[in-house]
Amino acid sequence: MRYTSFLLLMVVLTSCITPRPSVKFAENVVVAHRGAWKKNDLPENSIAALRQAIDLGCTGAEFDVWMTADDSLVVNHDAHFNKLPIEKTNYADLLTFKLSNGEKLPTLREYIQAGMRDNKSTRLVCEIKPSTVSKERGKAVAGRAVKLIQELGAQDRVVYITFDYEMILHIHSLVPEVPAQYLNGDKSPEELRAVGIQGADYHFSVFKKHPEWVAQAKANGIALNAWTVNQADDMDRLLGQGFEYITTNEPELLFERIAKFNSASR
Repeated sequence: MRYTSFLLLMVVLTSCITPRPSVKFAENVVVAHRGAWKKNDLPENSIAALRQAIDLGCTGAEFDVWMTADDSLVVNHDAHFNKLPIEKTNYADLLTFKLSNGEKLPTLREYIQAGMRDNKSTRLVCEIKPSTVSKERGKAVAGRAVKLIQELGAQDRVVYITFDYEMILHIHSLVPEVPAQYLNGDKSPEELRAVGIQGADYHFSVFKKHPEWVAQAKANGIALNAWTVNQADDMDRLLGQGFEYITTNEPELLFERIAKFNSASR
């Protein structure tokens, strides 16, 4: 009996110290905005669009998080789902409606679990939406999302992004080891570095207005990401400037531009 107990204890200890397989992210710049949905007419932010981004080999798949009235974390871009305000509606009532491909509105748990399955190369780029109710509720959503992602063991696969400066600072304070990128475009790379934020994820027009921020970001170790880049000439310019990430609704086109860029660079 003692020997059996000893063996069981050794199995438990071994499982605790055995390292998880490391994630090696794809070495490209392609972040599929709301998943890879457009080419195959999939719903944005659907699990099908997420899986398509993973199958394409994108380095990242972006998605958006809200919290319902009864505190369920769900994935959807807009503040409304089928005209129902997400933050003021219970999740069961949102389930009255389906996505266009027949999926139900995914919870964050379901979405993260789907993103971990058979995925060794695609980051999960988690955008926490600022609350329409209050700043404090927004921080609460961020805290709950971070906690859930930790519980699921997905922390090493995630990048956090948000438009709310106070929220990105809050997320960074909770998990300083996880990459966080600011979206709003009103802070220089030097300002981001000063508070520990690792990435400037701005609309591509911001970098046109502030071309000096590209060199400043590189000098300060700030990751460069531009959204939402759907035209070939914009893609080509950002590739030439050495952006680490380009967020797009057209991941297939961006892969084509990367191939041409790499061919011309040889």
